[in-house]
This record gives sequence, structure tokens and C-alpha cells, in this order.
Amino acid sequence: MTQAEGIRAMVERIEAAIGVAEPRPPSPVLDTLIACILSQHTSDANSGRAYATLAARYPTWAEAAEASEGEIEAAIRCGGLAKNKARAILKVLNAVRDADGVPDLEHLRTMADDDARAYLLRLPGVGPKTAAIVLCFAMGRPVLPVDTHVFRVSWRLGLIERRLGEARAHEALGAIVPSDLVYRFHVCLVRLGRSICRASKPACTECPISDMCRFAHP
Repeated sequence: MTQAEGIRAMVERIEAAIGVAEPRPPSPVLDTLIACILSQHTSDANSGRAYATLAARYPTWAEAAEASEGEIEAAIRCGGLAKNKARAILKVLNAVRDADGVPDLEHLRTMADDDARAYLLRLPGVGPKTAAIVLCFAMGRPVLPVDTHVFRVSWRLGLIERRLGEARAHEALGAIVPSDLVYRFHVCLVRLGRSICRASKPACTECPISDMCRFAHP
């Protein structure tokens, strides 16, 4: 079995055990980027409320870009770390507006993956994970986001070495995960990492791929 075939078998067995992820419809690129900033270090529920409040107060990103940091902070307070996130949001909105005249990122859809990633990484505070999330979830590109769950499960399975770290893992995993599996692989490993392959006390006896795992069978 090739490595690609092994990864496909892992994904299929995880999906059989914990469900198949429904494909996400494309979403506005800048919307996804702002939502990603709001999601940092908080729950999905809190970040969702913060995004909804922000969008209700500022129906367009052009209006949000004209707001003060304090006004943005007040709008997103329920999401946690509001001061830092308000500053980050305004920096991104202003950088996009300065570069393109309006706070909009839909033109990234016309770019190749590497060019769109490079553009995103030039924005203030945008790192490899955020760029990959935007490319994968907003634009449907086969670019793999590596969060803490994907990284942990991947090194436990033996797909990458732990010493790589999350940032370098994007490139390493991107090189071995078949492009048609990128979204499914990401969702499977996030779900597995949250429910079974937890950071502390992983439930290896409940794992549908424990027989394929280097951590379970050193």
C-alpha cells in the first residue's frame, strides 16, 4: 500500500466511524478571514456570536474599516480577546483597502494557489494556518489547514515528525495528502482529535485506525 493509499484508507475508516463531512459551500474570502481571526483562542459558539454582532453593526467591511478600534472591540467583546482581535481586524481591513482600494478579497479567486497564499501571508497577522483555512474553506482549494488537532493526530499516526511543528507541517502534509482528500482529511483529523485522539489520555482502544497508528503501536 502506498502512502497515499494508506491516507485514503485512514480517512475512509474515520468517516465510517464518526461520519462523513458535508462539503462546505464557498464563502466570501474576506468574511472567512475575519471569522478566522475571531475564532482564535475561543469556542466556535463565542466566535460565531462575535461575528454575527460585528456583521449586524457593520453591514459592509468598508463601514467596519472606518470604525475605531474601540468600536470594533465593543462589537466583538463576547468572543474574547476583543482588544487584540479588534486591532488585528482593522489592520487587515486597512491593508486590503490600501492595496486594492476597497476591503475585498474576491480577486484572490483568479489567482493560483501559491499566489493567493502569498498575498494572504503578506497581510498583517496572517500566518500559514489562517491562509490555508481561507484557501480551503472560502475558495475550495486543495490547501490543507493544520491546526493543533491535525498536527497532533498526524504525528501520532507517523505521517510527520513531531519536531516539525505546526507551521512547517502545512508543507509536509500538503505534499503527501492527495489533493482530492484535503478537506476530508482535515475534517476527519479535527473530529478524531477532539473526540478520541485527545491531547491528554487519547482513547486508543476506541480509535477506528489504532492499528495504523505509530503512537498506539510504537
